[in-house]
Amino acid sequence: MMMFHVFWTVLLFLIFIGIIFWAFSGARKTSFDQASRMPLEDDDDPTIHKDRS
Repeated sequence: MMMFHVFWTVLLFLIFIGIIFWAFSGARKTSFDQASRMPLEDDDDPTIHKDRS
């Protein structure tokens, strides 16, 4: 039973490290930069800014 816990811990740690490398890889930089600017960009869709009065 102890071996199962060790295996599970190591597996989750490796998955975590993989996610960290994926998130900080250079290939993802452009899409993350674009996503970070989305809240600041003007929307051209008039249906989003409906007046609720």
